[in-house]
Amino acid sequence: MGIGASVFMIAAGAIITFALDVTVGWLDLDVVGWVLMVAGAIGLVVTLSIWNSRRRTVVTSAPTTATRVERPVVDDTQVEYRTERPL
Repeated sequence: MGIGASVFMIAAGAIITFALDVTVGWLDLDVVGWVLMVAGAIGLVVTLSIWNSRRRTVVTSAPTTATRVERPVVDDTQVEYRTERPL
């Protein structure tokens, strides 16, 4: 569950609990609203803890000695060039 869904659940639960005055015979809407708010708060905490664990920084140290890479040298005298003449 993402941050947006968690905030939506908290808002929907608060609206159902505090703003509505509707009576349903077998269902207590206040309890439904509180359950939505609690589930949204738990989802928000879990989502933020997962995002926090992803943002850890890794500190690396630079090498203390410089390394030199040697490349082989191609001798031009060993290379044979061909030229073709038109007939």
